[in-house]
Amino acid sequence: MQIEDKVAIITGSSRGIGREIALKFAANGAKIVVNYPVDGEAENAEAVVDEIKDLSAEAIAVKADVTDSEEVTALIKETRKEFDKIDILVNNAGITRDKLLMRMREKDWDSVLDVNLKGAFNTTKAVSRVMMKQREGTIINIASVVGLMGNAGQANYSASKAGLIGFTKSVAREMAKRNITVNAVAPGFIETAMTDELSDDVIEEMTANIPLEDLGQPEDVADTVLFLASDAAKYITGEVIRVDGGMAM
Repeated sequence: MQIEDKVAIITGSSRGIGREIALKFAANGAKIVVNYPVDGEAENAEAVVDEIKDLSAEAIAVKADVTDSEEVTALIKETRKEFDKIDILVNNAGITRDKLLMRMREKDWDSVLDVNLKGAFNTTKAVSRVMMKQREGTIINIASVVGLMGNAGQANYSASKAGLIGFTKSVAREMAKRNITVNAVAPGFIETAMTDELSDDVIEEMTANIPLEDLGQPEDVADTVLFLASDAAKYITGEVIRVDGGMAM
């Protein structure tokens, strides 16, 4: 599953699953654009760049808020200036603002939809012009199993991820004639900084609903994304692959 010399933009890759994808891609020969949204994440993003360089791969960090189309345009321009092309886009940037619907503020709804769904629209639209001229490319959207099955207290997050799945399938149909594949990965409960904040009781309740009886690891998601980015998946498009230990089977 080599992706040597391919150029990949990974949104929200200064930490968590995005960071793991960036490192996995770099270890397999890709050139990486580590995207981060705000100045406060610059140090984390540069640390990821340093880790990538330790793997003898090339990388740059670029600040861009995916909800802002002008900043996304600048991200694409900076990538092409540095690496000349764009082969892979991973729409990983995402946030949560969990609350029961009756207590959810309108801004909690809007902010989650803006980052998780509109952000993917902005980046995909911007990069599509480059990939269509190249007549090749790979786009991978990080969705979630809650976009397939729902989850109490996450109406906004579930809606954004369900929308991302529909977006994936529609764009896959539009771009197939230009040899551009578009797929989604739907993680289940993955062990990250967010799950570290949960109590042991909550973790136990979560794992009780997972047939493999354990939380996933970021590298489990990264391995699947690497497969979809490689030539091994060149005949797969419009697909949603769950990485959830069987939770949503």
